[in-house]
Amino acid sequence: MTTKPHAAAKPKSARRRAREFILQGLYQWRVGGADEAAIEAYAPEMEGFDKADRTFFVGTLRGVLAQRDDLVARIAAHIDRPYEELSPIEAGVLLLGSFELIHHPETPYRVIINEAIELAKAFGGTDGHKYVNGVLDKIAAQVRAQEVNARQNGR
Repeated sequence: MTTKPHAAAKPKSARRRAREFILQGLYQWRVGGADEAAIEAYAPEMEGFDKADRTFFVGTLRGVLAQRDDLVARIAAHIDRPYEELSPIEAGVLLLGSFELIHHPETPYRVIINEAIELAKAFGGTDGHKYVNGVLDKIAAQVRAQEVNARQNGR
């Protein structure tokens, strides 16, 4: 029996690294009660932060925290339980993904959803990525209707 050699892992982009640090910050915020300033001060000390997109990290973290109530309302409309019952990882990934779908139209919605799925796989529970995918697909259909419809119609 022969086995295929594993392909070399693709290096993480600066933006993907920033998303990981944002998720960690949102976890600290939700579980540990850390505030924005504490997260912004702590994150640069973490291993690998020097390879992250700092501008994206700061802007997105601040945006998610500032718009939390609106983002939670959007998420709550598409979940099967109260938002507060979501795991901190699922909640953080959904906040981040929702924010990006709304405020980063330059990034294709499928890229945002795929990045969220990868975060949920890396940090979340066994099937959390499936849940994240379903919720973000519904939010994308609302906030990026033209883009979603064009993709579904094969254009």
